[in-house]
Amino acid sequence: MRRLLILLLLLAGPASAEDLWNGRTAAFFGLTFIDTSTEGALNGKRADEAERIERAERQAADAFAAHGVELLDLAPVAEDLARIRNPATCGGCELRMARALGADYAVVGEVQKVSNLILAMNLYVKEVSTGRQIRGQAVDIRGNTDESWQRGMRYILERNIFR
Repeated sequence: MRRLLILLLLLAGPASAEDLWNGRTAAFFGLTFIDTSTEGALNGKRADEAERIERAERQAADAFAAHGVELLDLAPVAEDLARIRNPATCGGCELRMARALGADYAVVGEVQKVSNLILAMNLYVKEVSTGRQIRGQAVDIRGNTDESWQRGMRYILERNIFR
């Protein structure tokens, strides 16, 4: 009897990480770039940083797709989204928009540039039905380069989101 109970507990154990993702849908609201550096205040936006944001967003989107998550088209909420400066800090608007899209998850992120040496990258996944954050991580990256941004996003995805 005891062996049967142990076997049942093992079979009913926690769902695998793939069960969390495969066949689910997500509203990915992208990454918001926040430049608090002196350089940004003096010189404005830089094309290379805009390109890095796009590459990091593609990197995250590709990883979600590779794990069986369908990223939903944001067009139905585009008007609402255009009025929001940062979906990661909008007081739950990301959940409202994701719910309107019928998504299982809302995914938001930020990259904050303190200087060309110090940047912080964040990515968070929230379950729409409960509003609960199920995954998320912030990492500091050193150096404002293509390689450092790619490495920062890869770390978040591999070590937290899809662990």
